[in-house]
Amino acid sequence: MADIRIKQRLREGRAVGVVSGHHTSDMIDFLGQFGLDGIWIECEHGPVSWEEIGDMSRACDLWNMASIVRVTANEPWLITRTLDRGASGIAVPHVSTREAAAAVVRAAKFGPLGRRGMYGGRRSYGVPDYYQQANDETLVVILIEESEAIANLAEILTVDHIDVFFVAPADLAQTMGYTGQPDHPEVRAVIDRAIRQIVAAGRTAGALVTDETIEHYYQLGARFLLTGWPAWVARAARAYRQRLDSLAHQS
Repeated sequence: MADIRIKQRLREGRAVGVVSGHHTSDMIDFLGQFGLDGIWIECEHGPVSWEEIGDMSRACDLWNMASIVRVTANEPWLITRTLDRGASGIAVPHVSTREAAAAVVRAAKFGPLGRRGMYGGRRSYGVPDYYQQANDETLVVILIEESEAIANLAEILTVDHIDVFFVAPADLAQTMGYTGQPDHPEVRAVIDRAIRQIVAAGRTAGALVTDETIEHYYQLGARFLLTGWPAWVARAARAYRQRLDSLAHQS
């Protein structure tokens, strides 16, 4: 098993920084030097293969970062296989009822907490008490990203063994009638209320943040803070282009 610090930090109420983007194992190696807590490996919308999950999760292990794979659906076989491939955590989309949240736990945890398929993959090698350690160390994130989930949030929050309740803006905006407008004031207000509700229930809230909004969501109480590195590159690339154009005008 890998020595993953992210769950301990969350238990202590400390903020963790997780980065998403167009990842490869080489990109993860590059990002590892900066002390990030986790990498969000995108399998719901991205091109990542089963083989690549193994390589990417190993790269995360080298830098003591969590490898958090967003799976495509809340399906037991999919969650089991993702964890067997070496992911240290999963993020499950579109969890909108208490029953759906409980199903995530059943699929992600071995007995007596759940019914994850009895296998181990590379994380079990040389670990005599692997099943107990897996239950302790696997990070479970569910995405609250539909109006139905907001309506059922109080019940969803009663499900134990979920480490992060992540309020995702884009799909939530769509279900609220604001497709493509995750920053609409009404959407932002719902997100803020949901984060406060999660924190008030004694659970850990997650939020999608930017350099401009990170302090806002931290102050609300979110501690799992996800951001995307492409925005950093885009900002630097634009500044570089503008600098080049400025120099051209001077000559």
